[in-house]
Amino acid sequence: MAPIATSREEFDEIPTMVGIFSAFGLVFTVSLFAWICCQRKSSKSNKTPPYKFVHVLKGVDIYPENLSSKKKFGADDKNEVKNKPAVPKNSLHLDLEKRDLNGNFPKTNLKASSPLNLENVTPKLCSEGEKEGVSPDSLNSSTSLSSEEKQEKLGTLFFSLEYNFEKKAFVVNIKEARGLPAMDEQSMTSDPYIKMTILPEKKHKVKTRVLRKTLDPVFDETFTFYGIPYTQIQELALHFTILSFDRFSRDDIIGEVLIPLAGIELSDGKMLMDREIIKRNVRSSGRGELLISLCYQSTTNTLTVVVLKARHLPKSDVSGLSDPYVKVNLYHAKKRISKKKTHVKKCTPNAVFNELFVFDIPCEGLEEISVEFLVLDSERGSRNEVIGRLVLGAAAEGTGGEHWKEICDYPRRQIAKWHVLCDG
Repeated sequence: MAPIATSREEFDEIPTMVGIFSAFGLVFTVSLFAWICCQRKSSKSNKTPPYKFVHVLKGVDIYPENLSSKKKFGADDKNEVKNKPAVPKNSLHLDLEKRDLNGNFPKTNLKASSPLNLENVTPKLCSEGEKEGVSPDSLNSSTSLSSEEKQEKLGTLFFSLEYNFEKKAFVVNIKEARGLPAMDEQSMTSDPYIKMTILPEKKHKVKTRVLRKTLDPVFDETFTFYGIPYTQIQELALHFTILSFDRFSRDDIIGEVLIPLAGIELSDGKMLMDREIIKRNVRSSGRGELLISLCYQSTTNTLTVVVLKARHLPKSDVSGLSDPYVKVNLYHAKKRISKKKTHVKKCTPNAVFNELFVFDIPCEGLEEISVEFLVLDSERGSRNEVIGRLVLGAAAEGTGGEHWKEICDYPRRQIAKWHVLCDG
């Protein structure tokens, strides 16, 4: 009987051994799979994205690898100036220091100023289909300061430009702003932040964080734009908009800075620059016009609103290209009860919408009803800016009140009129 007992013990040990080997096999398989995933992830992270920007906050690079092995972007400005090689007086670099507030050379140096004249940059900032959106007069008005605007100090913006040839990346460091005006009358301070756009394509729109209650904000934020060839830099321009954050209404626009990059040589390394902030230019021809068609159906107690066209819309920035859309708000006794909006029309001052909206009226008649039209410029990643505003109702003045009276007097009739937009 003893040999039989031994064979049973050996037979009982077989499942235990199989379980142990299975566990080891499972651990080995999981480890191998995790190692392969890590290898693939590391290989992907080493590749430079084709067309992407990286945001560096206060000199700390959040990208997996440093852009430059020489210096970090948050380095001391004084050390950079000391280590910078001497440049001859007749070189282009020193001539750039003699430019005026908008990046142009003075009139006495006509040969040097021609590459940086904004009139020469105009064809590059607009595509062929949108040349009518910007006139040379409007660009000249944005760069010519009146005597009143010169007296009004809006502060100075400090920044640096650099091109990394190894990464094929354009680097902009927004350092600080000094002497900003107070936009809050109660606290006599501002909550500033900066929006930056690379023109003319407007593909890159970035902004800094908001700094609370300061007139001398120190941002020290670096934006790195990949996939921009060095030969294309001369065709671009930087547009900075300095704003003050407002929690309860639209943010206040302090001013703007335009930097054409034509003639700026970045092959010698990082270039430190400062520019006076100027008042944002607003075209004197108004906020544009909007074509609206209305029809009141007394039997169904509905109001049909058709947003047809917009024309002569003012430019939203120095490129002259807006991305307009219309927001329609229905009010009953000064309380908004419904809202609609049209699709966005890209890069045009003369938009064709042709969109119809039907609103149910909660009361008999239109005595307490009003309709508000807001024409806005679509901005990705930030608050959309109001281009113009129009109100139609019994208490509205001008063409808004006349149009409303006609649809009340002639129900079931579609009546269309052009209206001049006012400030939002």
